[in-house]
Amino acid sequence: MTQQHITLISFGYFGKHFLEHIAGAVRTEFGFPVSIKESRLDLSEFFDPGRRQYEGNKLLHAVGKITYSGSVKNIGLFSVDLFIPILTYIFGQAVLNGHAGIASLYRLHNERYGMAADDSLLLERFTKEVIHETGHTFGLIHCNTPDCVMHSSTYVEDIDQKNMNLCSRCRNHTGLPRQYQ
Repeated sequence: MTQQHITLISFGYFGKHFLEHIAGAVRTEFGFPVSIKESRLDLSEFFDPGRRQYEGNKLLHAVGKITYSGSVKNIGLFSVDLFIPILTYIFGQAVLNGHAGIASLYRLHNERYGMAADDSLLLERFTKEVIHETGHTFGLIHCNTPDCVMHSSTYVEDIDQKNMNLCSRCRNHTGLPRQYQ
């Protein structure tokens, strides 16, 4: 029998160290082994030319259809500008208490906001976003605790203000033990 795990699915190029760091943080936070896979999608199917962005709901649905033996959660990793019809943009989204989530690097780069590139800050932001979306797949809603990783983020500065971890209330809600490795 295959061991249950969380799968991070890379759509596009992400460096090995980058992905391993995120996988380690997700493993520590949720207590499941994490596997890293690469996949391909024809992103033109998800592109909205009027908005010049990619439809998050459709991408989420596509990621949810991917199956890997033993995978309890699939989190698709992208580097394109995501939106849903009711919002100008999103950093990611997930099916609440479901199997799939997505996150994108696109709006997490400092350069997008007129600041100098900062690869360590980019990695920190993306790691928080992946943990946040994974939390939704475990049934967590947005948290009122400002430094909890499950706190809602409208702007990139909101991501910077949070910790990389679930608060004790969110941790208790998942029923999952945190693994310190």
